[in-house]
Amino acid sequence: MGVGHAGQVMTDLHITSPANPRLKELLGLRRRRTREQTGTTVLEGTEELRLAIEAGVTPFAVYHCPELMHEAGPQAVDAARAVGAEVISLSREAFAKVSYREGPDGVLATVPAPGRPWDEIELPAHPFVLVVEGVEKPGNLGAMLRTADAVGADLVIAADCVTDWGNPNVIRSSKGTVFAVPVVSGTREQAWTWLAERGVMVVATTPDTDRLHTDVDYRSGVAVAVGSEKYGLTQEALAGAAERVRIPMVGRVNSLNVATSAAVVLYEAVRQRSAQR
Repeated sequence: MGVGHAGQVMTDLHITSPANPRLKELLGLRRRRTREQTGTTVLEGTEELRLAIEAGVTPFAVYHCPELMHEAGPQAVDAARAVGAEVISLSREAFAKVSYREGPDGVLATVPAPGRPWDEIELPAHPFVLVVEGVEKPGNLGAMLRTADAVGADLVIAADCVTDWGNPNVIRSSKGTVFAVPVVSGTREQAWTWLAERGVMVVATTPDTDRLHTDVDYRSGVAVAVGSEKYGLTQEALAGAAERVRIPMVGRVNSLNVATSAAVVLYEAVRQRSAQR
């Protein structure tokens, strides 16, 4: 329950039936077309909701199951209510209908889909950017967002990616950092042109070069670019990069998982940029 004007006590809407129309709308947000048409996505998890609110996101609605919530759950729900979100309680059966996580903690919310228009992106002097081209798996995109947040990246660009920032599995695998790190989507041509106009050097990762990732100077404005899981960066992306680098490999395979590759190169950039400071 919440408190309204003049101390009036408000009772949250309670849904018990898995067939309720509100829950059907929630399930619809698992489709990319619906997310793009409505500008809305769904996130699940107490920690994800807390981080989104701290990043300035105002949820449209929060659905919670008291039977499943952990200790921090009620505080997250109250924080959402405090910023104006509608709060709906669900029975355990109803929550199971809309939950997409294993071992849910009883908190789920609808929020504005993450991502900014290009013309609203502002970069600092000597920006630090991650570009991901053609990535297909939400888990990889989410893992790279967590790394981008950890290294203090100013922006993550999704270029011609198969998945979208609002994919619930991207939100889950990013632990909600998709709301904390500025993100934008576009074509490869759009991304490379936008970076060039701002004097940001693109460092492309590829096994087909002799130059190691430690041989490049990352201390000025730089964008680290990684490609799709199967094919890596396109030839057009490689041709538009100022530098091509590889991570040394001594085993039987010549490449790492894309999220791991991004982390290795980003942390080399952090090492150099931290030494400069």
